[in-house]
Amino acid sequence: MVVNGSAVITEVDDHTLLVDFLRDRLRLTGAHVGCDTSQCGACVVQVDGRTVKSCTMLALQADGAVVTTIEGLAPGDALHPMQQAFRDLHGLQCGFCTPGMVMSAIEFAETRPDADEATIRQGLEGNLCRCTGYHNIVRAVMAGMRAMKTRPNAG
Repeated sequence: MVVNGSAVITEVDDHTLLVDFLRDRLRLTGAHVGCDTSQCGACVVQVDGRTVKSCTMLALQADGAVVTTIEGLAPGDALHPMQQAFRDLHGLQCGFCTPGMVMSAIEFAETRPDADEATIRQGLEGNLCRCTGYHNIVRAVMAGMRAMKTRPNAG
């Protein structure tokens, strides 16, 4: 597979979850294990451009795929427009859910770039935040969507 632009060739046990492979083998710790039941969305990454909950996917299923984690969204010290919006509008509190929330928000922005607040709330239902009331998260997603529209190849 290719992870964040780098080819990864290794052997994994048949039962290794993608989230565990990313965290334990590659030391990419942005995707979090929050529930082990695919309910919280803290483990969301992109596989071939689509968001997946990496706690429900085996690493072997990503064989030959392009995987992007929160660490691979932007080069160097730059932030992806959605990351910047979350930072600027305080769309995070403890930060545990933020990587998965940002990854989901990016795909949502790419597929529904003109969504309103209610649609964004519905679109993020698979991502749980235990700290906030989602108000700033929704504001951040809206701002990130606007920024992604004005920045070519941002997503």
